Amino acid sequence: DTIATVTLNRPEKLNAMTKPMWRRLGEVMGELSADDRVRCIVVTGAGMKSFSPGNDISEFETERSNVEQARAYGKILHGALDTIRACRHPTVAMIRGICVGGGLEIAGLCDLRICGESSRFGIPINRLGLVMAYPEIEVLIGLVGRSAALEILLEGRVFGADEAKEMGLVSRVVADAEVETEALAAARRIADGAPLVARWHKKFARRLAEPGPLTAEELDEGYACYGTEDFETGVKAFLAKTKPRF
Repeated sequence: DTIATVTLNRPEKLNAMTKPMWRRLGEVMGELSADDRVRCIVVTGAGMKSFSPGNDISEFETERSNVEQARAYGKILHGALDTIRACRHPTVAMIRGICVGGGLEIAGLCDLRICGESSRFGIPINRLGLVMAYPEIEVLIGLVGRSAALEILLEGRVFGADEAKEMGLVSRVVADAEVETEALAAARRIADGAPLVARWHKKFARRLAEPGPLTAEELDEGYACYGTEDFETGVKAFLAKTKPRF
């Protein structure tokens, strides 16, 4: 179908991320972004208990025990996050259970974040003596603002879905049993829309977050949709009172 599902698949460890998982996540998201058949990507964790608690702490002794190792690890991690951020297609995070640390960073880069009532959120890395690097903290500030981002980082609390919704960390909170149904329904609504429009909207929103005035060429791109088959299909279906088939 036109909806792809990417699963963080390590349920025996609550889907804690390892270096190979970060590398593969970046590869998969890059492959899907380049695939014009894809119209929406759902990102989730295996099992019902956890989206992801972030990085596997046991890996620190072997993979992130010093500055040099951490820098190499960070290059892979940030590369994966950059690929999610740059993905052309709309993304939906299907969040069940734990979503903290690096897991929250992955979900935070998705366009929609749908979680269950019992989901838990936070970034308790102050207890580990770890710093959230610039590319990562940028994601958090973009979601909740500077004040709330510092509250999350400085206190290191783990909190519930309602507070996460109030902060802006998640888009929608539903009953735990309805998370998959609602996330897939959202993905279907997205996939049923005009794919070129979805990609343009993501592109425009990303550009507006950057400094600097828009160029004449960028402003003119807002009219490019009128020359597409998607526009013709959509208008014809609307006038005929039928569902468009893009």
